[in-house]
Amino acid sequence: MDYEKFFAERIADLRREGRYRIFADLERQAGSFPMAKNYRDGAVHDVTVWCSNDYLCMGQHPVVIEAMCDALRRCGAGAGGTRNISGTNHYHVLLEEELAGWNRKEAALLFTSGYVANQTALSTLGAQIPGLQIFSDALNHNSMIEGMRQGRSARHVFKHNDVADLDRLLGSVDAALPKLVAFESVYSMDGDIAPMSDICDVAEKHGAMTYCDEVHAVGMYGLTGSGVAERDGVLDRVTVIQGTLAKGIGVVGGYIAASHSLVDFVRSFGPGFIFSSALPPAVAAGALASIRYLKDHNEIRERHQERAATLKRRLAAVGIPVLPSVSHIAPVMVGDATLCKQASDDLLRHYNIYVQPINYPTVPKGTERLRITPTPLHDDAMMDHLVDSFVAVWRNLGLKKAA
Repeated sequence: MDYEKFFAERIADLRREGRYRIFADLERQAGSFPMAKNYRDGAVHDVTVWCSNDYLCMGQHPVVIEAMCDALRRCGAGAGGTRNISGTNHYHVLLEEELAGWNRKEAALLFTSGYVANQTALSTLGAQIPGLQIFSDALNHNSMIEGMRQGRSARHVFKHNDVADLDRLLGSVDAALPKLVAFESVYSMDGDIAPMSDICDVAEKHGAMTYCDEVHAVGMYGLTGSGVAERDGVLDRVTVIQGTLAKGIGVVGGYIAASHSLVDFVRSFGPGFIFSSALPPAVAAGALASIRYLKDHNEIRERHQERAATLKRRLAAVGIPVLPSVSHIAPVMVGDATLCKQASDDLLRHYNIYVQPINYPTVPKGTERLRITPTPLHDDAMMDHLVDSFVAVWRNLGLKKAA
């Protein structure tokens, strides 16, 4: 086999389909974000980033930076190994205690990313619990799907956010079998939110555990910011809360929070935890400082929601087809991979606005979109420029406007 030819042909296919991904060369500017430096065409351009998952801009907050610098000076750069082999640092212990309390659970466990947290926790539960039946929302993230596949337990997919379909499927299996309902709180591509209380009602009716991915809600919902489960008053009803430290918290890493026994079970049997090097202490210290700050500053969440609502309203007013999101995410529908990338390229090249195109396989073909994530630091002038630029790009490319 001509391996190099095979690789080149597959990449060429992506280019022809308009799905080849090009990473913008950006340099975030602490103290100036959402402004950033964009290196392109042999020059440096000042751009406004409108698609960051650092939703609350905590990645540049002085409290977080100082905590990380202090931990770096105290502990050095790396953790020293896996958590079992000299890699458990006191900052890991403090952060897990903070995460457990924040989510009103007995214990928490850190992972190197939210992806690894989902993959490890779900695969471990699936592989180790005899006869486990997992009921998965149709739009669950790839990390959840991969975890379920690797666990090789039976998987039943219910229609997205459809509690009646979930109830039907749960009722279709042997009542004596162990069951787990896996879903997300905020779905990041459409911006909709799960009916968490209703899902818990149905799960409890059938004796099922619940597993909620809160990655796009951590820091941003609830009075202290732990997520939608807090906002909706169901923290004590969700068996496992999974989250990330890389979005609202502003650093990197993932976690689960649950009972002592369940967390210890995943800690003891989960390969993705056992064989991965621990998070650097500075990262754990930064996350700890970020969480403690966000718990006491609900005004950041209020400003965040206001910015998102204002932008969605302004885009809709000029006919830009923004989806009816009920969260902080503003997805703008394009519906064509090539045009979606062209719109993104034009926004960057002509207007110094960075919004990354979202194409298949992240979303189904024909639903390609630009996903905008306003932050508390996007001011009215930035918003004026964004709206005017979208109108110009839509006109220049002949893109379909909202009815």
